Amino acid sequence: MDRSVIIKLLMALVVAGVVAFLSTPLVKSLAYKIGAVDVPKDGRRMHKTPIPRLGGLAIFFAFMLSTLLFAKIDQQIRGIMLGSALIVIVGVLDDIYALKAIPKFLVQIVAAGIVVAHGCTIQFLSNPNVFSDATYLNLGWLSYPLTIIWIVAITNAVNFIDGLDGLAVGVSAISTASQLVIALLVAEGNIAVILAALLGACMGFIPYNLNPAKIFMGDTGATFLGFVMASLSIMGLFKLYAVISFAVPFLILGIPIFDICFAILRRLAKGQNPMQADRGHIHHRIIDMGFNQKQSVAITYMLTAILGLCAVVLATNGEMRALVLIGSILLVGGIGVSMIFSKRQADAPQEEEKKEDTENE
Repeated sequence: MDRSVIIKLLMALVVAGVVAFLSTPLVKSLAYKIGAVDVPKDGRRMHKTPIPRLGGLAIFFAFMLSTLLFAKIDQQIRGIMLGSALIVIVGVLDDIYALKAIPKFLVQIVAAGIVVAHGCTIQFLSNPNVFSDATYLNLGWLSYPLTIIWIVAITNAVNFIDGLDGLAVGVSAISTASQLVIALLVAEGNIAVILAALLGACMGFIPYNLNPAKIFMGDTGATFLGFVMASLSIMGLFKLYAVISFAVPFLILGIPIFDICFAILRRLAKGQNPMQADRGHIHHRIIDMGFNQKQSVAITYMLTAILGLCAVVLATNGEMRALVLIGSILLVGGIGVSMIFSKRQADAPQEEEKKEDTENE
């Protein structure tokens, strides 16, 4: 990697982090003035007092400024920036007025269409059929709807996991860091610089969002992060032509993808609207197992980091090593989860007995 690229990368990271850190208090004051405040009204929300939203505006501003200063703005990057600006505008309105799901969804499709119109599409997928002579598949016209579906899905997936202090922005930071490592290893310098700007913006905001949060990033931040990560993955991760490398972006964004898929299936099975909010997300389930907010966020961070590590290994060190690593992690993780459930079930009768004894006293 060229030394000048490394310098730009570090500058993009630092500038974005500093700008996000310094601008967040200003955005917090703005949120109070315009009424962008999250008031806990139901059991899904874990906070007890009103907290300002709109923090994503600081992340967006830091990312855009750092990208304009240090990255090469070609046609595809221009499309991503225009689309993300549209996403942020709607996000700000949603944080103030709580917009309906359908108008937001339609705007997301338009924003994704802007990215596609600027030439950023999933044109090829590595062929999952290991017995085929074709290394990759040319999607042809299917690249357009598939790209829009991917961007809209990840945009909403990140928004879905934004339910605990520091969760979505931390998961996004870890996922972005994984993409950044891969971009460096495959010599995608300009994408690496842009990813560094996104990572820096997340890191600058995290201190204000960790439990107990002083400000939420709101839909403004969650949808923006999902949109940019999905779009940048198209420019980098989907262009790795090694066998089964199509799994790389799915691993890096595995937690949000699993959560949104599970949420939609769960709601459809109950006859509910797939976009109707409920209290059944991954972080809610971890808390229901007996962990507190900080522990739940830490567990999700760890899972995201593990999946990111698997993606890096898969993208750079060959498929067999990655499959062995993934298999080992799944085995250990499965045993760990089983032990936790067993412990919770074993402790439940004891807790009930203690409760009864207390009531009797």
